Amino acid sequence: MERKLEINPIKEWLPQINNPLLIAGPCSLESEEQALSTARLLAKDHRVFIYRGGVWKPRTRPGSFEGIGSIGLKWLRMVREETGLPVGTEVANAQHTEEALKEGIDVLWIGARSTASPFVVQEIADVVKGSNAVIMVKNPVNPDVQLWMGAIERIYQAGIRNIVAIHRGFTPFSETKYRNYPNWQTVIELRRMMPEVPIICDPSHIAGKREYLYEVSQKAFDMGLEGLMLESHIDPSCALSDKEQQLTPADLAKLLDRLVIRHESADNPLFENQLEVLRNRIDALDTELLEVLSSRMDIVKEIGLYKKEHNVTALQINRWAQLMDARIKLGEKLNLNRTFTQILFQLIHEDSVRMQTEIMDNGN
Repeated sequence: MERKLEINPIKEWLPQINNPLLIAGPCSLESEEQALSTARLLAKDHRVFIYRGGVWKPRTRPGSFEGIGSIGLKWLRMVREETGLPVGTEVANAQHTEEALKEGIDVLWIGARSTASPFVVQEIADVVKGSNAVIMVKNPVNPDVQLWMGAIERIYQAGIRNIVAIHRGFTPFSETKYRNYPNWQTVIELRRMMPEVPIICDPSHIAGKREYLYEVSQKAFDMGLEGLMLESHIDPSCALSDKEQQLTPADLAKLLDRLVIRHESADNPLFENQLEVLRNRIDALDTELLEVLSSRMDIVKEIGLYKKEHNVTALQINRWAQLMDARIKLGEKLNLNRTFTQILFQLIHEDSVRMQTEIMDNGN
């Protein structure tokens, strides 16, 4: 957007916050006892500022647990009354939003599938218009920063100023160890385009498994994000949804104990200045870049074997010329220097030909 967004800082609508924003609670609310038992334990940890609980769960295929429904909103209200924690849940359409606002739910977030549909986001925006709601917007399932920005803009145009973006990862284009590919570049681009919008990370949906939650959470702080949304269940082994990515409240506390919270202010001893934050972001992107190049070379090996099987040369000049022309044009659209793109893909192509030639010579 050309004009600066007048987004309220988190401290304005959550004055008690004194650390990065931490939202924690079950992926899905399953019973009144489960909701309250989990909340009581989480409330003892003063690093938790908001209790989350899924009421309506959009599932990829029918037949899976799709949430307890509207009764869960009453359980959230009970959690707030007993623990004092603000409560939040996901809304996927206008009806959900109306019900949540009627029950006085403090925080509503729009899920990745909903963010991908401008029509759905606009319907939600129409419902929250004129309210003082806190609306969080998860990234769409694909790394489309314009679609993410568009959803935020629709909420903003409805008069909402308490807005937070949530990075929950993207549908991977190939097999990765994570459930959803982090693609930090898209997060950085959102920060560049909308610097006023606070961004937090949802490591649970990026990782998909408990063993990866720490590394994703730490990277989020290394990247300068303002908080985390982590799923916590009283007994994850019995969870009706996403049991592999949820932590008990006790294990959540252990994870939080390990995290180093990064700050962008120059007077913080962990960082001399903003430059350190930017360098951490570059380090994360370089790692992703190398991982992508490694995946590309794996495909090159498959092509080499296929060419050998069908007695085809490693170098095909017409294909190379077309590829180079297309990459240079794409690079220019992305504001990359033409010479830089040309040299980069020349090196990549030369190594690809070398690799395929070795495959043909060695018979591997």
